[in-house]
Amino acid sequence: MKKKLELLEELQEVDQLIDSLKVSQEALHGELNEIVKSVDDAGEELSDLKARLARLEQEKSELEALHATELENIQRSETNMKEIKTNKEFQAVGREITAARKQVADIEEQVLQKITQIEEVSTEVAAKSALFDELSGNSASRSKEKQAEISKIQEDLDADVARREELTKVMPASLVKRFSALRDQRRGQALAIARDGYCMGCNMHLPPQLYNNLFKYEELLTCPHCQRILILKQQSL
Repeated sequence: MKKKLELLEELQEVDQLIDSLKVSQEALHGELNEIVKSVDDAGEELSDLKARLARLEQEKSELEALHATELENIQRSETNMKEIKTNKEFQAVGREITAARKQVADIEEQVLQKITQIEEVSTEVAAKSALFDELSGNSASRSKEKQAEISKIQEDLDADVARREELTKVMPASLVKRFSALRDQRRGQALAIARDGYCMGCNMHLPPQLYNNLFKYEELLTCPHCQRILILKQQSL
């Protein structure tokens, strides 16, 4: 029975190592995902800025085309004025030219605003592009490091899983099943140390007869409070 307890203790140790490695590996995967996400977010932000710059350039081009059209209309109206015979028609065309010139001035003001916006966004695009390139380079290096760490943990994990399989091969299947069920029920800890009359798993006092029976190693005994399998560990002097 003592040998079974030793095997169970070793099995719990291996399982806890496996759990710890899986947690570490999962955390590294999370960090790796965050690195990728940071690059994706920066790339998306840069793409949005470039799209905004393209829209501003398009709007500026449309305003410039409208400006040219209005100037042509003014020139045409001024030419037509020379052929007007009546004062009424002359005044009407004059009002059209005045309105068109105001429109031209408004368009010129809008073009200047677009130019200012384009300069500002172009500066921002250049800065974001530089930051994106730097982030991409750093992220590639960091991702490589994280992947190397993940691979190393996987090697250790594979070794511990193989060690666990070797342990369970020499243990009764019913005992492994019982151990696994307890482990699921007790947050990964199927065994508990019994010391000085207490279960160290739940810190509850053990019945004296039960505690005394642990010294005999005649059967597997469990804590009546938390149901973990008890392993006797006396206080070292």
